[in-house]
Amino acid sequence: MPFKTALLLITTVGLAGCLENNTQRGVAGAAGGAVISSATGGSALTGAAIGGAAGYFCKDLNVPGCQNN
Repeated sequence: MPFKTALLLITTVGLAGCLENNTQRGVAGAAGGAVISSATGGSALTGAAIGGAAGYFCKDLNVPGCQNN
């Protein structure tokens, strides 16, 4: 996994853990992923897809702090 992709996933999942449900985390992850990917020279669409998936599924992956309230 390239460094930029790993950084994108870590940052997106970290930000997504602050929200209350999977949908909110998915939307925040997609937005964050698009911004970060675009800023690092990648595709905003790919970043949004990866970030959205990471945010939506972070609870299922047992990421600390990623719980539904």
